[in-house]
Amino acid sequence: MNTQFEWIATAAFGLEGVVARELERLHIPAKAENGGARFTATLEDAMRANLWLRCADRVLLVMGRFEARSFEELFEGVRALPWEDFIGRNTRFPVSGKCARSQLMSVRDCQAITKKAIVERLKAKYRVDWLEETGETVAIDVALHGDIAQLTLDASGVALNRRGYRTWNGEAPLRETLAAALVSLSPWRPGMVLHDPMCGTGTLMIEAAMRMANRAPGLTREFAIESWVGMPVQAFSAIREEAQAAFDPGRIEGISGSDIDPEAVELANRHLRQAGLAGKVAFTVGDARECRLSAQRGAFLCNPPYGERLSDRKACETLYREMGLLLRRHPGFTLSAITSHPGFERCFGRRADRKRRFYNGRLECEFMTFGLPVPAKKKK
Repeated sequence: MNTQFEWIATAAFGLEGVVARELERLHIPAKAENGGARFTATLEDAMRANLWLRCADRVLLVMGRFEARSFEELFEGVRALPWEDFIGRNTRFPVSGKCARSQLMSVRDCQAITKKAIVERLKAKYRVDWLEETGETVAIDVALHGDIAQLTLDASGVALNRRGYRTWNGEAPLRETLAAALVSLSPWRPGMVLHDPMCGTGTLMIEAAMRMANRAPGLTREFAIESWVGMPVQAFSAIREEAQAAFDPGRIEGISGSDIDPEAVELANRHLRQAGLAGKVAFTVGDARECRLSAQRGAFLCNPPYGERLSDRKACETLYREMGLLLRRHPGFTLSAITSHPGFERCFGRRADRKRRFYNGRLECEFMTFGLPVPAKKKK
């Protein structure tokens, strides 16, 4: 099936370009935009995107875009779209919505009108007087921005950060998609030593190990697109089989993590087993202040506590100073950390060589890297 459709891979602030580059590596041309990356591809490509995107939140099928300055225009525009191509006569199809700077500012009314228009279209196509909506779910979203309505179908279902391996969380869990982005944006590359000296429940190192093993992040879960009507089921199965065959845990080496909390380390090892990587990453109990690695070169990558509560701030600032000492003890290493603390560099003892801004949940954070080699000056 070679029909091309328009899609959006949604992403958190700051990750749009990362997701666009991921799609390019899947040989799917994409363009980054606010909130994600837009691409044109087949149904099979969308399945691959669901399986392989490490940093995207969801994959959405764009059903249509049109001007809607009135509820009548919205109704007619929605009804004109080919919903029967993806929604069966018994499919459940809830409609969510959002409006921004539009003449139609009632989200509830836009949802109701969209639902009614789809119902009318499907009733006519299936020649029925009533839609049962007792089957699988196809989630629909209507978004109005600047009087342009965009209708999308959620091809992912459960958000893509839900890989299936993390069923226990620590105090401050890092979303898997953000963790994967930090791994990608750090100086570490497969083949180098990588260590997290405050690994918590292990998300950063597990995402790195999955990348090194070429494990598709969606390998053990299902996607909404697989239950849509008229899908190329055999092709989807073949894509899954290809991903399974590409997974090679034997490629993992040099990745480790430590944490002062034994319970966190126990959870990290549980997550590692859940990911099918038992024994491939060394998670041990240890104090970051006493961390000493024998390797001459490598990378540290971590998500240290932020000290959001005033009572924790001094302890965190002391930890940041210890992190500066950690890097000085390992002159052939880089250190990358994400933090919301405005005084991190001051406590660390030097300015970051590189910074990027992200949101970890609702917290605005900076991802800082220290210890990058000084670029050689060009000869005049």
